[in-house]
Amino acid sequence: MIEPVNTAVIYYSSTGNVHALAQAAVEGAEKAGAAVRLRKVRELAPAAAIESNPGWAAHAAATSDITEASPDDLAWADVVIFGTPTRYGSPASQLKAFIDSTGPLWQQGKLADKVYTAFTSTVTAHGGLESTLLALGNVFYHWGGIIVPPGYTDPIQFQTGNPYGTAHFGGDGNGPGPLDLDAARYQARRAVETAAALARGRAA
Repeated sequence: MIEPVNTAVIYYSSTGNVHALAQAAVEGAEKAGAAVRLRKVRELAPAAAIESNPGWAAHAAATSDITEASPDDLAWADVVIFGTPTRYGSPASQLKAFIDSTGPLWQQGKLADKVYTAFTSTVTAHGGLESTLLALGNVFYHWGGIIVPPGYTDPIQFQTGNPYGTAHFGGDGNGPGPLDLDAARYQARRAVETAAALARGRAA
């Protein structure tokens, strides 16, 4: 019997858009039968910067009880789902700092052969959604990971339009809508189902 697929949803969110997508990814992974850990990465911005933005300060307070990610979460996981806002077409520095702390695991080969996928959000239509996801793909290549994008494997991808990963455009000031959240759920479910199939194949 194959054990449940361990899935870590690791994200950074300043005002809550990426957090909403992360919660949807948790739902999708759990629906696929995974054991899931939701983890936020450590905040690096100074308190003054956070307090200057009411939305940022409110979200920091509202999510203060969420456990911070550690390398142990990566070691535990069979599937890792990263979420980040787009910052100048790249992942946020907070998530990148966490990734940069994983050298010891990488040196031991403990990041290889896991399933990886990612999602993002930005406030501008051409603000680097795809380049952010592709940048995370470069990390997964170095780790020897198995990248599982949503592609155009479900009708929802033809509505949201991003085969690289769920990508929320928040230029209207609104958070992720039903389509964005369903896309994140589907992406997580696809990653978990792929990891489960790999586990069955390895056990055969």
